[in-house]
Amino acid sequence: QSFDLQVANLDVGVLYLMGMVSIGVYGIMIGGWASNNKFALIGAIRASSQMISYELAMGLSLLAIIMMNSSLDLKVIAESQSGWYGMKWNIFFQPLAFIIFFVAALAETNRAPFDLPECETELVGGFHTEYSAMKLGLFLFGEYVNLFISSALITTLFLGSYNFPGLAWIGENWGENAAGIASILAFLAKTIAVILTFMWIRWTLQRFRYDQLMHLGWKSLIPLALVNLLVTGALVLLNQHYQWI
Repeated sequence: QSFDLQVANLDVGVLYLMGMVSIGVYGIMIGGWASNNKFALIGAIRASSQMISYELAMGLSLLAIIMMNSSLDLKVIAESQSGWYGMKWNIFFQPLAFIIFFVAALAETNRAPFDLPECETELVGGFHTEYSAMKLGLFLFGEYVNLFISSALITTLFLGSYNFPGLAWIGENWGENAAGIASILAFLAKTIAVILTFMWIRWTLQRFRYDQLMHLGWKSLIPLALVNLLVTGALVLLNQHYQWI
C-alpha cells in the first residue's frame, strides 16, 4: 500500500541525489585551496580523492538496486519493498550492496574510521585548518546534513522505506490518515537508527592509514561491487525467464 507524501517526484531521483552528493568535492577542494595554507591544501586533496574513490563503489552498489527495480525513481523503489507483509526489503536481496553502500557512506561523510580529512595529528586540522567561527560551523554542518541524507537514502533503498509489517492492516482498519502517520514514523525511526549506527561506529573503530583507506576503496569495495553487479544481472535475467519472485 502506497501513500503519496512526496513534495516532488523525480523520475531520476537516485541519479539526482548522487549528483548532488558529488558536488561536495568542490566545496572541500576550493575551501582548502582558498585558505592559502599548504597543509590545508594537502588535506583538501586527500579528502577529495577519498570522496571520489568511494563514490565509485557507492554508485556501483546502487546499480544493483536499480537493476532489480528497473527504475531510478525512489518512489518505485520504495513501493517495490511493500511485499511480504511489509518485509520485502532490498537488504535481504542485496546484503553485499548494502555493506558496500554503508561503508562508502561512512567515507563520504568523513565519519570514523574514514575521518582522515580531519586528522589533527597528521595534517593539523585538514581542509578547514584556517577556518573558524561560522565558516567552520558551515563545514561541520554540511557533514552532518550529508550524514542525515545518507541515512535517509539507506532507509529508502535498503530498509524498506516507510514499509513495515502491519502497515496494510492499519490502512484497512484505522484509515489512510493513520497509515500515513505510521509510515512517516516508521521512516523516521529507521533513519534515526541508521544515524545512531553511524555515531556508534565513530566511538568504536580506530582511524585507517591513508594507504589502507585507498586500498580498501580501489582493491576491495570496487571489485566486490562489480562482482555483485554481474551476479545481480544474471539473477535478474533468470528471474525474468522463470519468474521466481
